Amino acid sequence: MTLVRFNPFKDMLNVEREFNRLSRLFDDRYGLARRKDDDSEYENAVWTPLTDVYEDDEKYQLHVDLPGVSKEDLKISFKDGELSISGERKQEKEEKKGQFHRIERMYGKYYRSFTLPKLIKSDNIDAEFKDGQLSITIPKAEEAKPKELEIKVK
Repeated sequence: MTLVRFNPFKDMLNVEREFNRLSRLFDDRYGLARRKDDDSEYENAVWTPLTDVYEDDEKYQLHVDLPGVSKEDLKISFKDGELSISGERKQEKEEKKGQFHRIERMYGKYYRSFTLPKLIKSDNIDAEFKDGQLSITIPKAEEAKPKELEIKVK
Protein backbone atom coordinates (compact mmCIF):
# COMPACT_ATOMS: atom_id res chain seq x y z
CA MET A 1 0.00 0.00 0.00
CA THR A 2 1.36 3.43 -0.95
CA LEU A 3 1.05 6.26 1.54
CA VAL A 4 -0.44 9.35 -0.11
CA ARG A 5 -0.50 12.60 1.80
CA PHE A 6 -3.68 14.60 1.46
CA ASN A 7 -3.33 18.18 2.59
CA PRO A 8 -6.70 20.01 2.73
CA PHE A 9 -5.04 23.03 4.38
CA LYS A 10 -2.91 23.60 1.29
CA ASP A 11 -6.11 23.77 -0.78
CA MET A 12 -7.60 26.27 1.67
CA LEU A 13 -4.47 28.43 1.37
CA ASN A 14 -4.77 28.25 -2.42
CA VAL A 15 -8.39 29.46 -2.22
CA GLU A 16 -7.37 32.32 0.08
CA ARG A 17 -4.49 33.25 -2.24
CA GLU A 18 -6.79 33.27 -5.27
CA PHE A 19 -9.35 35.39 -3.42
CA ASN A 20 -6.61 37.88 -2.50
CA ARG A 21 -5.46 37.99 -6.12
CA LEU A 22 -8.99 38.73 -7.34
CA SER A 23 -9.37 41.37 -4.66
CA ARG A 24 -6.16 43.07 -5.83
CA LEU A 25 -7.40 43.01 -9.43
CA PHE A 26 -10.63 44.66 -8.30
CA ASP A 27 -8.69 47.26 -6.31
CA ASP A 28 -6.46 48.04 -9.31
CA ARG A 29 -9.37 48.36 -11.72
CA TYR A 30 -11.36 50.75 -9.54
CA GLY A 31 -8.46 52.68 -8.02
CA LEU A 32 -9.00 51.55 -4.44
CA ALA A 33 -6.21 51.58 -1.89
CA ARG A 34 -3.83 48.80 -2.60
CA ARG A 35 -2.23 46.76 0.13
CA LYS A 36 1.27 45.47 -0.51
CA ASP A 37 1.17 41.72 -0.06
CA ASP A 38 4.10 39.39 -0.04
CA ASP A 39 2.69 36.07 -1.18
CA SER A 40 5.96 34.21 -0.67
CA GLU A 41 4.94 33.12 2.85
CA TYR A 42 1.58 31.86 1.56
CA GLU A 43 3.26 30.13 -1.37
CA ASN A 44 5.62 28.18 0.86
CA ALA A 45 3.17 27.34 3.65
CA VAL A 46 2.14 23.72 4.00
CA TRP A 47 -0.16 24.08 6.99
CA THR A 48 -1.92 26.70 9.11
CA PRO A 49 -1.88 26.63 12.92
CA LEU A 50 -5.24 26.67 14.71
CA THR A 51 -5.90 29.93 16.54
CA ASP A 52 -8.39 31.26 19.10
CA VAL A 53 -8.97 35.03 19.07
CA TYR A 54 -10.32 36.67 22.21
CA GLU A 55 -11.26 40.28 22.94
CA ASP A 56 -12.14 42.14 26.12
CA ASP A 57 -12.27 45.84 27.03
CA GLU A 58 -8.49 46.14 27.42
CA LYS A 59 -6.92 43.87 24.80
CA TYR A 60 -7.06 41.29 22.02
CA GLN A 61 -5.51 37.89 22.65
CA LEU A 62 -4.48 35.21 20.21
CA HIS A 63 -3.81 31.65 21.33
CA VAL A 64 -2.02 29.70 18.61
CA ASP A 65 -1.45 25.93 18.74
CA LEU A 66 2.08 25.09 17.63
CA PRO A 67 2.82 21.64 19.09
CA GLY A 68 6.21 20.28 18.21
CA VAL A 69 7.55 23.70 17.19
CA SER A 70 10.58 25.10 18.95
CA LYS A 71 10.87 28.75 19.93
CA GLU A 72 13.75 29.13 17.47
CA ASP A 73 11.51 28.05 14.57
CA LEU A 74 8.93 30.75 15.29
CA LYS A 75 8.75 34.20 13.68
CA ILE A 76 6.22 36.87 14.66
CA SER A 77 6.09 40.22 12.88
CA PHE A 78 3.81 43.25 12.70
CA LYS A 79 3.79 45.48 9.63
CA ASP A 80 1.19 47.80 8.11
CA GLY A 81 -1.55 46.65 10.49
CA GLU A 82 -0.95 42.94 9.89
CA LEU A 83 0.35 40.47 12.45
CA SER A 84 2.10 37.48 10.85
CA ILE A 85 3.14 34.20 12.42
CA SER A 86 5.39 31.87 10.44
CA GLY A 87 8.02 29.20 10.85
CA GLU A 88 8.57 25.53 10.30
CA ARG A 89 7.81 22.32 12.16
CA LYS A 90 10.46 19.78 11.31
CA GLN A 91 9.67 16.11 11.00
CA GLU A 92 11.71 13.84 13.21
CA LYS A 93 13.78 11.36 11.28
CA GLU A 94 13.27 7.97 12.85
CA GLU A 95 14.28 4.84 11.13
CA LYS A 96 12.02 1.97 12.01
CA LYS A 97 11.59 -1.39 10.45
CA GLY A 98 7.83 -0.95 10.28
CA GLN A 99 5.78 1.34 8.12
CA PHE A 100 3.38 4.18 8.78
CA HIS A 101 -0.30 3.55 8.07
CA ARG A 102 -1.44 7.06 8.81
CA ILE A 103 0.28 10.43 9.21
CA GLU A 104 -2.10 13.11 10.48
CA ARG A 105 0.29 15.65 11.95
CA MET A 106 1.42 18.38 9.55
CA TYR A 107 5.09 19.14 9.03
CA GLY A 108 6.86 21.81 7.08
CA LYS A 109 6.41 25.56 6.82
CA TYR A 110 3.39 27.26 8.35
CA TYR A 111 1.95 30.75 8.03
CA ARG A 112 -0.93 32.67 9.57
CA SER A 113 -1.73 36.39 9.41
CA PHE A 114 -4.28 38.65 11.05
CA THR A 115 -5.32 42.16 10.10
CA LEU A 116 -5.49 44.13 13.34
CA PRO A 117 -7.67 47.14 14.13
CA LYS A 118 -6.01 50.55 13.83
CA LEU A 119 -6.68 51.52 17.45
CA ILE A 120 -4.08 49.33 19.18
CA LYS A 121 -0.82 49.95 20.98
CA SER A 122 1.42 48.25 18.42
CA ASP A 123 4.59 49.01 20.38
CA ASN A 124 3.22 47.02 23.37
CA ILE A 125 2.37 43.76 21.60
CA ASP A 126 3.58 40.90 23.81
CA ALA A 127 4.14 37.23 22.95
CA GLU A 128 4.77 34.23 25.18
CA PHE A 129 5.56 30.71 23.97
CA LYS A 130 5.19 27.78 26.35
CA ASP A 131 4.49 24.06 25.84
CA GLY A 132 3.56 24.45 22.17
CA GLN A 133 1.10 27.27 22.89
CA LEU A 134 1.81 30.78 21.59
CA SER A 135 -0.08 33.56 23.39
CA ILE A 136 -0.03 37.04 21.85
CA THR A 137 -1.50 40.00 23.74
CA ILE A 138 -2.39 43.14 21.78
CA PRO A 139 -3.40 46.05 24.03
CA LYS A 140 -6.11 48.41 22.79
CA ALA A 141 -5.45 52.13 22.47
CA GLU A 142 -7.32 54.36 24.91
CA GLU A 143 -9.59 55.61 22.12
CA ALA A 144 -10.77 52.05 21.41
CA LYS A 145 -11.67 51.17 24.99
CA PRO A 146 -15.36 51.47 25.79
CA LYS A 147 -16.23 54.39 28.00
CA GLU A 148 -19.21 54.63 30.27
CA LEU A 149 -20.71 58.05 30.80
CA GLU A 150 -23.05 58.75 33.64
CA ILE A 151 -26.06 60.77 32.56
CA LYS A 152 -27.68 62.82 35.24
CA VAL A 153 -31.44 62.98 35.32
CA LYS A 154 -32.92 66.48 35.72
